[in-house]
Amino acid sequence: MGGVKKKPLSAIEKAQRRREEEERRKKKGAATTAAKEQTQVVLSLPDDEIVKQIAPLKAVTIYSVARMFNIKASIANQIVKSLVEKGKLEKVGGFSGHYVYKVVGA
Repeated sequence: MGGVKKKPLSAIEKAQRRREEEERRKKKGAATTAAKEQTQVVLSLPDDEIVKQIAPLKAVTIYSVARMFNIKASIANQIVKSLVEKGKLEKVGGFSGHYVYKVVGA
């Protein structure tokens, strides 16, 4: 007598859209793992190699380093800070955390 009623077309379409969106998210998740692998490669490079790649930049900033190596700004910030501590980069300007650096000896 009772039983499950037939769903309206709009409900079927919504369910289909949700499934497609979920598939897109899964594919996007696979792309983010590739970015994480890229980060590991940059961190494993020696400091001299990183400095060689940064040297041609007109203004070395955290965001330019992040774009160059295709990494997050927080990781680029760690790299730049470590290079400053080791004396390979020097702060030449900027303010409020948006500093400009230059390669020492270039």
